[in-house]
Amino acid sequence: MRYLLCAVGICAIVSFAAQAQDVYMPYNPDTYHLIDRYQIKYGDQVPQLQTAVRPYGRRDVAKLAEVSARNVQTAADAFNIQYLLNDNWNYTDQESNLSEHPIFNTFYRNKTDLYHYESKDFSLRVNPVIHFELGHDNQTDGARYVNTRGVQLEGSIDEKFGFYAFISENQARFPGYVEDRIARDNVVPHEGFWKTFKDDGYDFITARGYINYALSKHVEIQLGHDRHFIGDGYRSLIYSDYAPPAFFLKLNTRVWKLHYMNLFQELTSEYRRGNTDELFPKKYMALHRLGINVTDNLNIGFFEQVVFARGKGRFELQYLNPVIFYRSIEQQLGSEDNAMLGLDFRWNIRNVVQVYGQLQLDEFLLNEVKAGNGWWANKQAGQLGAKYIDAFGINNLDLQGEFNLIRPYTYQHTDQFTNYQHYNQSLAHPNGANLYEVIGIARYQPIPHLSLVGKAIFTRFGQDVVTATDTVNWGNNVNLSYNDRALEYGNQIGQGIKTNQLHVDLTATFQFRHNVFVDLKQIIRRTDAEDDLLDKNTSYTSVSFRWNIPQRLHEF
Repeated sequence: MRYLLCAVGICAIVSFAAQAQDVYMPYNPDTYHLIDRYQIKYGDQVPQLQTAVRPYGRRDVAKLAEVSARNVQTAADAFNIQYLLNDNWNYTDQESNLSEHPIFNTFYRNKTDLYHYESKDFSLRVNPVIHFELGHDNQTDGARYVNTRGVQLEGSIDEKFGFYAFISENQARFPGYVEDRIARDNVVPHEGFWKTFKDDGYDFITARGYINYALSKHVEIQLGHDRHFIGDGYRSLIYSDYAPPAFFLKLNTRVWKLHYMNLFQELTSEYRRGNTDELFPKKYMALHRLGINVTDNLNIGFFEQVVFARGKGRFELQYLNPVIFYRSIEQQLGSEDNAMLGLDFRWNIRNVVQVYGQLQLDEFLLNEVKAGNGWWANKQAGQLGAKYIDAFGINNLDLQGEFNLIRPYTYQHTDQFTNYQHYNQSLAHPNGANLYEVIGIARYQPIPHLSLVGKAIFTRFGQDVVTATDTVNWGNNVNLSYNDRALEYGNQIGQGIKTNQLHVDLTATFQFRHNVFVDLKQIIRRTDAEDDLLDKNTSYTSVSFRWNIPQRLHEF
């Protein structure tokens, strides 16, 4: 598979003349909220930025920041917009990034990068990555901590190639509720291979990277190992960044009012920890999404994806067709691949409110839906949300509300080779399926360097019944097979061990200098289940220092 995709990329590279190349702004939900904020306020002037496919190109973010700079109204907005301009300094001439006191006349010659170099043929940005976190929760003994050290590189060659690389070495001891998830799935959330560290800790390496090349003015190819996120919501029911990075080939075509994205990935179907070296089994995914700017403030996207495996490391070549209807191929092959389809939308209203949503169809039979008998294979997921910028006329107060619904057994399939997970972790919602969820988020920036964020996530879900010898599958855990379902008919959201969970996150973040943050965080969790043994009340308090890395969030 790797040789095939590399060959496709190399052939494309030597066959086309390219335009100036873009790289992508690393995905950070806090930073991307700023982009969303100004896209709602001024995005009708930058229609080429279609926000449902993340991460965004730095050039598009720079253009949005330039438009926003002409309309700035508050000191906090001026600070945020200057941050975006400086962070994307090599795609704008409106940055104010020159450092007054470079170190040894070599380091921090600008405000954003430890080291940078720029010429007509080559650009390079080098930055350290640090995340030191110390905390305590009431479910475990001893300090909880995260110790991350790494480096981030990005740049371009001949204005044709873009490249990005991130690597970090990590040790961590997590709060009790995260330990429970690790015990269930045998993986560290968001990560791949791990080792034990000092009995109750974890040691792991995080690595991401890609190269990208502009095949023409409107078509780009990208090859790498990274995460992706599809949607305008806080959660994604299509493809989220919960699972660890994976190998991918991506094609982006932007022309007229259209953005057509093709994503081909090699995934790990099962992670098994053992005492010997072992090649983990593989599977593959093909996904395409067509986004259409119906108007300057309304975008609608249609997507389709298929997950499959063909024995030891073999790819189904027919899914390489970037414009085919995957379901038709799946049927003609006589296979049992896992095909899904659906749509998403984003509508900005009066430059103040954004309404968004997603619909995911894993299985759909109209007669069974109309019958209302709770057939197990009516597997659908839906999302509806809204964002309110400068709420109630209060500058820099942004509110967001979101509702998610996922029916039992959604994302499950016959086995680990076709279900919707990678490395034992869901590719969509981190809590799997069989749930209702309501999310409320308030963000307030009283002064330029200080951000206050409050999040409340209420989830009603049905847990599977797990005993020492068996598991009764009620449709929550994506890693289980739907062949082992508990019911044929009568399935309802929340079936199994009915559980109500409230996750509250209160965070104050101060940015001392560009991409250098200190966070004070309080997490309160209340889990109330029909089985009293599963009840848990958690309080976790932490302080962290971050440099060029987003918060490590465990919101499940």
